[in-house]
Amino acid sequence: MLPSFYKIMTFKEKVSDLLNEGLKEKPSIFLIDMTITDAFKIIVTLDGDNGVQLQDCIDVSRSIEHNLDREEQDFSLEVASVGVGSPLKLTRQYKKNIGRMLIVKLAESTIEAELVDANDEFITLAWEVREPKKLGKGKETVQKRQEIPYTDIKEAIVTVIF
Repeated sequence: MLPSFYKIMTFKEKVSDLLNEGLKEKPSIFLIDMTITDAFKIIVTLDGDNGVQLQDCIDVSRSIEHNLDREEQDFSLEVASVGVGSPLKLTRQYKKNIGRMLIVKLAESTIEAELVDANDEFITLAWEVREPKKLGKGKETVQKRQEIPYTDIKEAIVTVIF
């Protein structure tokens, strides 16, 4: 008899392979997270360059579920899109959200600004702030722009404006 951790590892690898095969059919959809609990609940979170439709979740779910044998291992499966207000995790998510407002938490501060660019090393934010005038009294609106390496970002969330 194999140890139980071996069974979990094999099951996880099989699920991961099936998930990757399912995602090959949908190049604009990408994996954010996949976990398998000790009770064999498979939780898959997806995002997409143009969002995720219900049909995308159904298709990915089928690609996993229809290729696993419940007689071999009973499981439950949940495939969902990343939620509004969920932190951004991948460079690809930043790139798809260029032009939107983000709340970015850094070690020492939090910036709410427009994401104007994103590459493989850093993001660029732009925002306006009221500062005291350099000459005279009162305040003036100043344009700020900052490049922030991904390694400095503790959390970034897209703000939803209604």
